[in-house]
Amino acid sequence: MTRNWLLTAAISAGAVALASAPALAAPTKFEFWYGLSGDLSERVQEMCGDFNKSQADYEIVCTSQDDYDTNLQNTIAAYRANKQPTIAQIHDAGTLDLMLSGAYMPVGQLMKENGYDIDWTNYFSGIASYFSTSKGELLSMPFNSSTAMIYYNTDALAKVGFTGVPQTWEEVEDVATKMKAAGYDCPVAFDPTGGVWQWFEQFSAIHNQPIATEGNGFGGLDAELVFNKGKFVDQLTWIKKMYDAGLFVNKSKASGETANDAFEHGHCQITSSSVADHGTFSKLADPTVHWQVAMLPVWAGTERKNSLVGGASLWTLKGKTAEEYKGAAAFFAFLATPKQAEWWSTVTGYIPVTNTGFEAMKAKGFYDAAPYKGRELAIQSLTFTPPTENTRGIRLGNYVQIRKEVGDAIASVLFDNVPVQQALDTAVEHGNAVLRKFEKTYQGVALP
Repeated sequence: MTRNWLLTAAISAGAVALASAPALAAPTKFEFWYGLSGDLSERVQEMCGDFNKSQADYEIVCTSQDDYDTNLQNTIAAYRANKQPTIAQIHDAGTLDLMLSGAYMPVGQLMKENGYDIDWTNYFSGIASYFSTSKGELLSMPFNSSTAMIYYNTDALAKVGFTGVPQTWEEVEDVATKMKAAGYDCPVAFDPTGGVWQWFEQFSAIHNQPIATEGNGFGGLDAELVFNKGKFVDQLTWIKKMYDAGLFVNKSKASGETANDAFEHGHCQITSSSVADHGTFSKLADPTVHWQVAMLPVWAGTERKNSLVGGASLWTLKGKTAEEYKGAAAFFAFLATPKQAEWWSTVTGYIPVTNTGFEAMKAKGFYDAAPYKGRELAIQSLTFTPPTENTRGIRLGNYVQIRKEVGDAIASVLFDNVPVQQALDTAVEHGNAVLRKFEKTYQGVALP
């Protein structure tokens, strides 16, 4: 869109003429859909505003789809209707769906074609590999990367005589039991369906347990789910025992108070969530709530492995104009600047995705400052060991549906007293049906 401005110029005393100035092009608009809400959505909007202020050629229009799953569904539907955004934030569970869709332009190609030279080796390998082909080609832009952590109310720990923070699940059970005896109604906030990522997937990783064959799907579309045969059977049995004893308490949207809200207000003393919520807790927690973050516990005697990277990356979708792609490339370059990377990590809690970004923040003493202390543990958790085939990630088709099956299984155990083995067997059966349907859809297609 152009605007023709008529300029009035005085060319001689008493004489006025109209002259037409050169046409001024309006900024190229392009859309970015994301799956964050609440405080994190506000930070995304602030980031988008800063990008628009930083230059005059492009205007990014950023729209929240409320949550990751909805954003994935809406993005797919919009693409089929040829109404897709230029950029879509797709979470870890949707990675394979996008990889095989053919609906994207690889980020390396996008940046190269638009004149940007990015050192892709600077990105943490555990993050980059999640969004890369088997040959190491990065397909999407790492954006909001995280891992699961556990948060403790330190006053409640002190009240029951515990120094430091629990490192094992045995210690969690011990302090939770003592908290209950001390009058705390909710020792541990537990979301049975919304917490699958931290309570199931991350547990499996740090205990080196397979979720599926073929290296959790990295080896081929014929992968089969096997989480009904490993340590998660015992873990869910333990969770059920803790729930029945009133030590784990259902805190979710369905219960009327989320686990994070319950922790922030001091209603529950322990919760598990993303490191990204560190910034939210710092901002929203009641002033009387004093807390500390730690790596997820392991069972005593376990050789801890690295945790899984979570969060999402930014995919550039096909079918847009060359100018919109220039805007997308400029936005990605903006995100890659050290200043922007530090700001994003500061105001959210998401980890820096590059080695230089992390080292620069560490050198400045960022992680020594009280509001941010503990966030470095997320990097430690992600890099605790070199990845095994069980800890490099999960690459399964339609994994959002499989995640729901796991959540339903956990809920059935807690609320309906379905036997643990039966519930997990059912989840595996239903999940494998999802995988076979996905495999049939992409029959003959090799993993990138």
